[in-house]
Amino acid sequence: MSKISLTHIQKMKQSGEKIAMMTAYDATFARLFDDAGVHSILVGDSLGMVVQGHNDTLPVTMDDMVYHTANVARGVQNALLIADLPFMSYSDVKSACLNAGRLMAAGAKMVKIEGGDWLCDTVKQLNRNGIPVCAHLGLTPQSVHLFGGFRIQGRDAQRAEEIYHHALALQAAGVQMVVLECIPDQLAERITKALRIPVIGIGAGAQTDGQVLVMQDAIGVTTGYIPKFSKNFLAETGDIRKAIELYVEQVANGQFPAAEHTFN
Repeated sequence: MSKISLTHIQKMKQSGEKIAMMTAYDATFARLFDDAGVHSILVGDSLGMVVQGHNDTLPVTMDDMVYHTANVARGVQNALLIADLPFMSYSDVKSACLNAGRLMAAGAKMVKIEGGDWLCDTVKQLNRNGIPVCAHLGLTPQSVHLFGGFRIQGRDAQRAEEIYHHALALQAAGVQMVVLECIPDQLAERITKALRIPVIGIGAGAQTDGQVLVMQDAIGVTTGYIPKFSKNFLAETGDIRKAIELYVEQVANGQFPAAEHTFN
């Protein structure tokens, strides 16, 4: 597989080819996922829960994200590497630019931020500084306490319209990709059709341009709560490399996510 750029991901959307994204937090798994054909690897602040053992992502620091991004970058040869800006690291434009710069220096090719149209000025300035941005809408884990827990977003008409219009505003501001988490599949389909940029879903149905999973969910080593949108691909293959290849394959042919992984 040749090196995948943001331009390549955009062409995948235009051609209707599905995008497979997976989280990784170290060089070993990053290399394995890269070799298995994953198009994009996300260094998620989900590491706060699956690596550090916290109840949410809020304790993750910039130093944590820089460390794990640098580790993952050393294992990636081809996939597009995206890194999360953690909680309160982009609360103002200056902080966002300084912290995004640290992630890019560590090897990221794009940063991801959670939130709506109030981030438009931040997105514009990041772009001016040469930093591509992925937005994250729907269930945004850094706002878990504001939501009152990990709850599905966009089931009522007002909230659905808010998410839809945030997506349009962020695209207009210069966002190059959007992640939609835990929203009804009909809303995700509407947003995907409305945007020119790639839309990646997690718990957002099969009509988005691609899918992302936390690696622990994809290989069935999650402890405690197992998300509805997850699937244990390792259980079907008995081999981690084959499990990730199966994930890429089933995203590509539309087998994943199935109805049982979808909110409506």
